[in-house]
Amino acid sequence: MPRLVPNLWFDTEAEEAAEFYISVFSNSQITRVLRYGAAGLREAGMVMTVDFTLDGQPFTAINGGPQFHFDEAISLLVECADQDEVDCYWTRLSEESEESRCGWLKDRFGVSWQIVPAGLVELLGHPDSGRAERAMQAVLGMTKLDLAAVHAAAEEG
Repeated sequence: MPRLVPNLWFDTEAEEAAEFYISVFSNSQITRVLRYGAAGLREAGMVMTVDFTLDGQPFTAINGGPQFHFDEAISLLVECADQDEVDCYWTRLSEESEESRCGWLKDRFGVSWQIVPAGLVELLGHPDSGRAERAMQAVLGMTKLDLAAVHAAAEEG
């Protein structure tokens, strides 16, 4: 089966972004850095691509130029085991960032992330529609997700 490797397009920040991401996620490393040569589309010696893994998931970052930018049409979802993980990843990824609603943020490089605690999807899809609706209303009012507060709101009915 082919391996899927997300490729993140940067202007000039590919190596800086990869270094930041591997500092956030454990079991992560930069595995290869390629530089533009004389025949490249950018200045010779400039970083062209950076291959890296985040907790075993491979990624490639490319310094492709200023013509493309990240937006919320695609995001990286971090499934967190508990609230402590949510708090940790939220704090690290939201440094110099744009926080949004419902557990979404855009990091300092413009990449969108969803920081989601375990059990949230099950609560939002609960068979008791009133409970699920109250949970959703709580989520819609949050920036960083707080699973205990979402559970408390779901129980209020």
